[in-house]
Amino acid sequence: MLKIWYYGGTEYMEDAPSYFDNVYEDEWIEDEFVKAMIQDVDHSKVISAHIIESPIFGAIPPTGLSGGVKVLILMLKDDSFIYNMSNCGDNCSEWILKIAEKKDLTVYLQHILQFQGEFEIQIMNTGAIVHNPTEYVAGLLEAEAMQNEG
Repeated sequence: MLKIWYYGGTEYMEDAPSYFDNVYEDEWIEDEFVKAMIQDVDHSKVISAHIIESPIFGAIPPTGLSGGVKVLILMLKDDSFIYNMSNCGDNCSEWILKIAEKKDLTVYLQHILQFQGEFEIQIMNTGAIVHNPTEYVAGLLEAEAMQNEG
């Protein structure tokens, strides 16, 4: 299940993309699930653990991936921290839910990231479990109001 802390309530990794650059492992990049994320989000193809073919930049190392993909990979592969989902764009939301299907995933968020369809997300600030975009936005707004109150 995906669990979200919205605007507070927990400590989190503030600069996950830079952290990724220093800790990623070759095996992470060679994982088929990770390759699919990189293809979908960055429109880039993993050639090897050290070379990714970007349609914009040409051959890049894993450190050249977008911040969103780096955070997705960390969410999947490194349980050392709670990661800030605000590094991710809406194009990452489907993958965040897929990662949360594979493992219990707790994240931090500072903006309303768009999720589509039916899902199960717990808003940690309130304990509410939401199942669709309408409930999700209402839950985040309630959590934000709680943070603003004190």
